[in-house]
Amino acid sequence: MSKIHSALKESADKVPDSFIQEEPAFSSLDEKLISAGASPGTIAEAHKLKKNNGAGFFDYLIRKKALDEIQLLKIMAQFFGLPFWPNLPMESIDIDFTQNVSIQYLKKHKIVPLITPENPVVAVNDPTNFQPVDDLRQLLKNPDLPVVLSSQDAITAAINMAYDMSRTTAKDYFEEINEASADDLISKIDETADLLDETSDAPIIKLVNLLLSGAIKDRASDIHVEPYSGNLKIRYRIDGVLYDILSLPRRIQSPLISRIKIMAKLNIAEKRLPQDGRIEIKIADRLVDIRVSVIPTAFGERVVLRLLDKTANILKLADLGMHDERIKLFNKLIKSPYGIILVTGPTGSGKTTTLYAALSSINHPEINIITIEDPIEYQIDGIGQIQVNPKIDLTFAAGLRSIVRQDPDVILIGEIRDRETAEIAIQSSLTGHLVFSTLHTNDAASAVTRLIDMGIEPFLVTSSIIAIIAQRLVRVLCPHCKEVCVPDEETLANLGLNKSALQKNIFYRKNGCNLCMQTGFRGRTGIFEILIVDEEIKKLVLKTSDANQINELALKQGMITLQKDGIDKALNGITTPEEVLRVTRSLNRKDDIVLEV
Repeated sequence: MSKIHSALKESADKVPDSFIQEEPAFSSLDEKLISAGASPGTIAEAHKLKKNNGAGFFDYLIRKKALDEIQLLKIMAQFFGLPFWPNLPMESIDIDFTQNVSIQYLKKHKIVPLITPENPVVAVNDPTNFQPVDDLRQLLKNPDLPVVLSSQDAITAAINMAYDMSRTTAKDYFEEINEASADDLISKIDETADLLDETSDAPIIKLVNLLLSGAIKDRASDIHVEPYSGNLKIRYRIDGVLYDILSLPRRIQSPLISRIKIMAKLNIAEKRLPQDGRIEIKIADRLVDIRVSVIPTAFGERVVLRLLDKTANILKLADLGMHDERIKLFNKLIKSPYGIILVTGPTGSGKTTTLYAALSSINHPEINIITIEDPIEYQIDGIGQIQVNPKIDLTFAAGLRSIVRQDPDVILIGEIRDRETAEIAIQSSLTGHLVFSTLHTNDAASAVTRLIDMGIEPFLVTSSIIAIIAQRLVRVLCPHCKEVCVPDEETLANLGLNKSALQKNIFYRKNGCNLCMQTGFRGRTGIFEILIVDEEIKKLVLKTSDANQINELALKQGMITLQKDGIDKALNGITTPEEVLRVTRSLNRKDDIVLEV
């Protein structure tokens, strides 16, 4: 103990006066750490590391799990007489420091300045690493900047937010370099020798980077690069709707698309054939996978980039937008021992998200879950996921044959595209497996018709499928700017509502503010139609595959349609009547009419 005490005492004697604001409560940091549960050997190794490398004492203790980080920070705060801030204020900070301090420096040393008029401080994670703090104080020309302690996660989040707020947009950048004329930008682009040079200040590289970072910042799911006769149009798809972002001269088309193709490892010389590629980028703490599709058009190549944030959390069942009763029903269905559960809807309607939420809900060590997908959108711990690869004949059908020999309890098939896949899925369900899959149909009842059209016998459909879920995504009203409104009679009639609905309910409309990019909406939620394949439905399917008759019977049994679910969300102020009509107008049936609400 004496050697450890001496080593730590020597370390404590080196602490600058700016860090010691009051007499420590304990004579030795060692004793405090040991009394909290850290082993003497670990502490000795941490001091040895600090002596040899000049830093690493704090990180070593966390890495070796000597103590919990928050517990360790509280001990350090008490010993050094520093405030401990578990949460860092980011509402009114000055982000000018981002122009002078690199984000890599702050992340490396886990420090961030929080320059506010009332209480300017620098947050640090390791109070024993003094030099970076002193250097930062000099850079900011504030030698007396107080120090507070905070967690690594809080500091990283503050750094990312500050640099995200300071990032310019592609439009601002283009306007800035375009003040003289468009030819200035073109000449600079023409002079760029190597587009692969990531550290280059080449305007086209910076423009592409700003387009990607701006799309992620604006929550876009897709970026469209569209050439026309007179200009090159850039559009973002946000919450399912395309918005014009930027219009560029046609002369920028070739270097811009070449840059994207180089990033996606595509052939920049081939401009006559469609190409597909993939880009992986990291922005702040977010890892984003980008699927790139290039096709030739009359005015040159057209590019669509699909953005997938791999760091996004997988939604839970309660986050999908289902009512409590439907969540209970869905939860009961996904715990069935065998059978097929189909989720239907057009591309981009959230089918995969719903299935991932279902898998996460039943993902337990005692259950073997295997998926085959194209592509794998999210990695889930504890689940075996297979990527379809047609180039080596790894199709859904071929992969599914191998999956059933892996002793699975639950199987997820990304999509049933052909008869062969459908047959193997049905055979799997009949042999004691629970199978999840998707199908492209307009509503739940049409899924039965589609399977029979593929060549599946009706008796196999009725004996395997236990439920069909149709879904759409509606945009959610921005809570900060939505306004109360009174829908006109035509809108009410299209929704199947009468005037009495206005007396009992409050409707809202979009407005627009800075928080929602003036769109009036922020985020999306699902509307659902759940068809339970019970005995009555089975008898009808054996007689006919007519989707209208199947739908009528399901409605008599109490099925809530997509439009009715959407109306309910409009009545609860979640979305607008117009938004419900936008995604369900083609589904109107006389059975959907609601006389009173």
